Amino acid sequence: MTRVAVVGPTASGKSAVALHVAEQIGAELISVDSMQVYRGMDIGTAKPTPAEQARVRHHLIDLVDPSAEFTVAQFQTAYRALDGDPAILVGGTGLYHRAVIDDLDLPGEWPALRAELMTQPLDQLYARLEALDPAAAAKIEPTNQRRIVRALEVIDGSGRPFSSFGPGLDAYPPNPIVQVGLRWDRAVLADRIEQRVHQMLADGLVAEVEGLLAAPGGLSRTAAQALGYKELIGHLGGATTLAEATEQIVVRTRQFAVRQLRWFQRDPRVRWVDVAADPVAEVAPAVLEAFDTA
Repeated sequence: MTRVAVVGPTASGKSAVALHVAEQIGAELISVDSMQVYRGMDIGTAKPTPAEQARVRHHLIDLVDPSAEFTVAQFQTAYRALDGDPAILVGGTGLYHRAVIDDLDLPGEWPALRAELMTQPLDQLYARLEALDPAAAAKIEPTNQRRIVRALEVIDGSGRPFSSFGPGLDAYPPNPIVQVGLRWDRAVLADRIEQRVHQMLADGLVAEVEGLLAAPGGLSRTAAQALGYKELIGHLGGATTLAEATEQIVVRTRQFAVRQLRWFQRDPRVRWVDVAADPVAEVAPAVLEAFDTA
């Protein structure tokens, strides 16, 4: 199985590079994006257009309705079922990316247990975690309710220590997937993000959000938190003007891009390419080379 991953922050040109290379070598594309899995969430997620999908086969987009919750474990299961070869993984959802390239041992989800744990005093929860799984407790701050609850949810639901689920995100083991990263000057990337946000709005993002909200089931909690959608839901509910919502989207997308870059830069296996102007011309050769050495 020959697969290469193209990674980097939002608006860096990952998809254009991947599409170009896929056409050159007859590869398929695998989207690694936590929001492109939702049907109808097209403009705001920068989902491949129908024309792009006609040029190259794409996987792991439009998997579920936006009213559904979708987890990284479900994404991993869908990825394992793929047999496309050669293929290029492309996307910026760091956890989903690590889950599939490193085949992480992921614990399940027990929402009812989680809800019950959330009602209990935090100090008691942490004391219980220390007793049941001291290795996990040592890595979690006593004030971090979300992580403490998650650890206990997994312990109660699976019957296994939370710390027993693989080496986790702190380990970067060898794997056969070569990763190529796009890295821009921060100010230039900030401008690209602003331009893309305005283009999404010009392409009809507000109408897309209105339609999703009006559809049966509406948007799930996860889908409603997506960048661009969350801010426009607030605008449509009267909380902000369109101009204010637009500025929020730009600012939050820039902040997200910084977090994405930090996430991927922690991985010593990524081969970085600094981009000055044209991501396709400057990065495609590195991706082609990755296929030669994969």
